[in-house]
Amino acid sequence: MSRVDLGSRAASVRFEDVSKRYGKSVNAVDGVSLQVEAGELVTLLGPSGCGKTTTLRMIAGLEMATTGRILIGGVDVTTLPATDRDVTMVFQSYALFPHMTVEQNVAYGLLASKVTKPEARERALAGLELVGLDGYGARLPSELSGGQQQRVAVARALVLQPQVLLFDEPLSNLDAKLRRQVRDDIRDIQLRLGLTVIYVTHDQEEALAVSDRIIVMNDAVIAQIGRPRELYEEPASAFVADFIGEANLLDATIERVIDGRASVRLATIGLDLAARGLSAGPARIAIRPGRVSLQDAGTDGTLDGVVEKSTYVGSHMEYRVRTEVGTLFVVSDNVDRVVATGEATGIAFAQSGPVLLPS
Repeated sequence: MSRVDLGSRAASVRFEDVSKRYGKSVNAVDGVSLQVEAGELVTLLGPSGCGKTTTLRMIAGLEMATTGRILIGGVDVTTLPATDRDVTMVFQSYALFPHMTVEQNVAYGLLASKVTKPEARERALAGLELVGLDGYGARLPSELSGGQQQRVAVARALVLQPQVLLFDEPLSNLDAKLRRQVRDDIRDIQLRLGLTVIYVTHDQEEALAVSDRIIVMNDAVIAQIGRPRELYEEPASAFVADFIGEANLLDATIERVIDGRASVRLATIGLDLAARGLSAGPARIAIRPGRVSLQDAGTDGTLDGVVEKSTYVGSHMEYRVRTEVGTLFVVSDNVDRVVATGEATGIAFAQSGPVLLPS
């Protein structure tokens, strides 16, 4: 068993008003400022074309910023090429050499960096042990599963002991069960070694599961930065509410605001919500499907509704319910009491469910 220390050399990452333009009209990243602390796992999350991968590539030095500054460990690296940055990236494609053994693949970057063969071998074996592939060194990549190949790619990055480890959609080639397993492996290794990790994905569940903080991007800018629970429960906009999990977005009216609390009218229902800086007048609220429940029709304090669609998906029921404020998506854990399509129902909201959207 290898005793080589692959401990962290984690560094912070800072963007200061960074933009990336292609030609005169295409802003891939537009005035982004962010701070990733040493030892933190931060996810860049957003739809295709939002700028998250370009941001990652600018950290790696694979793209150069048009304006602004990029600092790693407090050092300005804005104009440095990728070879002069102590950063390693794990790509969506594993990029393993098919003719090399697993051990040779992991040691390749070390040998290219002029590390001696004995030390490279020791560190490669330590890396494979760290990702749970001890004893797999003599195999070829073709003899491994997709999840095992991704772990080899992670080990190859870890043995270089970079200041910052970057992941670009690392799990997109895996099936759902393997994605959960490998994302847990990555998070476990990051926590054990205290690594600085910046992780790009478009998968909201993946981001919520692995991140210390999430940076949500849209149209080349940052839409919101926060911890997973904060983003899920206190979205700053309709875009964030709808992108981080599903949300019912409804029009409502703020009747009055007293001491930071808003009295909100949603059709026949009155709600007491955090005002979030809003004043009396029209407003929008977001309500997660799991915080809406179906009650007997005519129950006091509920909205009247009619079930338009009832779907059994194994662990829960999904409903589409037509109401006077719009069609609501409802998720219920009660698979024994099914409300049928066409049936009248009452709609109730969990006390901590609805949230006012400040923008």
